[in-house]
Amino acid sequence: MPLTTHDSPDAPEVLDRREGPYGEVVLRRHGTLLQIIANGCFLMDTSDGRSERRLVDAAAGALTAAGKNTGPGGRTAPHLLIGGLGVGFSLVHAAADPRWGRIAVVEREPAIIDWHRAGPLAALSAEALADPRAEIVRADLVEYVRETSDTYDALCLDIDNGPGWTVTEGNGGLYAPSGLADCARLLRPGGVLAVWSAQPSPDFEETLRNAGFQHVRTEEIPVARGVPDVVHLGVGPG
Repeated sequence: MPLTTHDSPDAPEVLDRREGPYGEVVLRRHGTLLQIIANGCFLMDTSDGRSERRLVDAAAGALTAAGKNTGPGGRTAPHLLIGGLGVGFSLVHAAADPRWGRIAVVEREPAIIDWHRAGPLAALSAEALADPRAEIVRADLVEYVRETSDTYDALCLDIDNGPGWTVTEGNGGLYAPSGLADCARLLRPGGVLAVWSAQPSPDFEETLRNAGFQHVRTEEIPVARGVPDVVHLGVGPG
């Protein structure tokens, strides 16, 4: 019998449960939806995806506003780093857009990568992962931005519920001055940092400005209920 969280026939069905490097990660099916749960905390599901798509589009729009070419042909197509694979909405949306060049997705949970490569989430992301521009980098994003020598035109970060609401304590450094300095180092001239958040954060906007980011602003993303999600945007210094 499949494992469920309750005995009710409407309860989510647990498809896989693993102990990962940062705790327990669970993939559930609830009706037609697939859900990812980390250490008992709901992270995301396949219900919508508008926030994830808007994150990528906001970065592309900010690149255009900053004078960076985001069209196919001409100068080299911009390289995109997506922080967090999740259920794959950001990757799938980016891969469907011919304006992007390399699309690197940094994901630290081996289970989530497996669910996309050979599990239930492959139905959503298989075509995107087969795109020669796309690759998955198995790494902790905080460590990756600190250590990599790769550079990008856009960084789209979606690993937490926001700068002040992190999934794990260690992620907080990414939104601090030292973490933003690492992000800035990865950005090519005119490159854009885009950070998804479940709520606006004026304090984070100020931290971005103090870290040298220019044209800092926040875009709202309407949701079905409650406070809109947002994307914090800034153009890298230099």
